Amino acid sequence: MGSRRRRIILNQLSAELFFMDIHRKPIHERIDWLFDLADRHGANFRSPEVWLARERYMAEHPTAIAALKCMDGRINIAVATNTPVGIVMPFRNLGGIFDLGWPHLGELLAHHVQRVVSQGRRMLLLITYHFSRGDPRRGCAGFNCDTAAAIAHTYEIRRQVAHIFGAGHGTVYPLVCGFETDEDALVIHGTAAGATLDMAGVDGAALPALGRTLDDLLPDMPAQMRADLLPLLHGNVEHIGEVREQARQAKRELDIEHREWMICLGRGFDFLHTPNLALIIGPYSPNLDVPVHTAASIIKSNMAAGRIPDDGFLLLASVPYEEQGVDRARAELKSRFLSGFAAEVIRKDFPDLARTMTVRTSVLDWRSRRLETLD
Repeated sequence: MGSRRRRIILNQLSAELFFMDIHRKPIHERIDWLFDLADRHGANFRSPEVWLARERYMAEHPTAIAALKCMDGRINIAVATNTPVGIVMPFRNLGGIFDLGWPHLGELLAHHVQRVVSQGRRMLLLITYHFSRGDPRRGCAGFNCDTAAAIAHTYEIRRQVAHIFGAGHGTVYPLVCGFETDEDALVIHGTAAGATLDMAGVDGAALPALGRTLDDLLPDMPAQMRADLLPLLHGNVEHIGEVREQARQAKRELDIEHREWMICLGRGFDFLHTPNLALIIGPYSPNLDVPVHTAASIIKSNMAAGRIPDDGFLLLASVPYEEQGVDRARAELKSRFLSGFAAEVIRKDFPDLARTMTVRTSVLDWRSRRLETLD
């Protein structure tokens, strides 16, 4: 999908959210709206024009892109870079805290890399942390808003990636990347210690020289990969301009405060391309109860502060599948396990909050992005 059409769609969705103020609606209306959003996203993803645009984009920019990021609903790399849906493969967890020694995560990432390599492509792995310039208290709850600790963790992940896929980074390049949530600005960390490129400080006049800037910042990155990173950075500059315009019109404050009213557990939540709706937890950590507990505590605090109604919240589990038959049946069992496990953690740790909980279990047809509810 072209960036112009994507911006039109996103502006329509933003306008819809602004006028409806979905966060203030009764819980049953919020849930209905959510599944309608998923249906519309899937229909758009499957449309011939969008499919062709996505194929064309990947042909022009063959580097595969994946992102390790926090469950915070404000962080959406595709939206922040005006990148077509389906290009950036997301991996989410509390605080962007990952350990590639975790069995499921390590196997999933290795399988994804092998698939990419079998297509003759390289992979750019964005290892992200997030922070707020306007107020440190809007930083990452997973690190108690300690940005230095979050950055240190991203570099530990980078070392693990190098251990698994090679220190030369010729096929898999681990790129440490900050995400400033007030303006959705990327901060690219370079090869040299302390060298960064803060996209919040890049204006349109500097865009023609951005390629040379990347050459100096990331000299060990393959040239094709740098060329494929450029569209994301150009898109980020455009998006930052849109965010600043929203701020001038006093429409941005709601986007930078926590207002999540749902907990999503599993994978396949690309349709949530609007900020502060959901806390998204990937099924990677062997201590899955920890991010579930943290997410529930955030929902509880949102209710207590009056940022969302206290009439209820949604717990949604989703597991993707690629084939009918055994693959889909296994996805069903896994999704039911995840929703049951998370619901039990919340009932045990937050009994009062649990009484307002609505649980939905689903599977996602990965090839069509069709969300299918099981209950």
